Amino acid sequence: MSDAALRAGPDMRVTLHFAVRLMDGTEMDSTFGGKPASFVWGDESLLPGFEKALAGLKAGDRRSVFIDAENGFGAYNEENVQHFPRKEFAGHDVLEPGTVISFADAAGAELPGVIKSADAQWVSVDFNHPLAGRELTFEVEIVAVERHVPEQQVIIR
Repeated sequence: MSDAALRAGPDMRVTLHFAVRLMDGTEMDSTFGGKPASFVWGDESLLPGFEKALAGLKAGDRRSVFIDAENGFGAYNEENVQHFPRKEFAGHDVLEPGTVISFADAAGAELPGVIKSADAQWVSVDFNHPLAGRELTFEVEIVAVERHVPEQQVIIR
């Protein structure tokens, strides 16, 4: 099979342009007009719903697909909204709704949170992904599909 006929799927590296849009057409992210993105099938860099939409596509193919919330960024979870005493934000003079603040999770990894509301006593922070609970349109154009050959480690004895 020639490389031109290779299709997106297991053991493949896929290079593509993409755009993610809300149902009203608002563009949330795009590589069109810039450098294309690349990933190895199954490496978990794409959400399963997005990866599934690419199955079987080859270089030159374009597709626009509807992605429901469950197969995109998941359902919105009210339990991901946390409430903190205002005094824990002493270093932040202004806490406007929509402001993104970086927190550390239990393992020390960076976790972004969005200020949902703030008053003199409490600050509510939303840790849901900003696109959680949203239906999306995922538009793709496949630039290349290549066999993925993992780097082999050479052991010299």
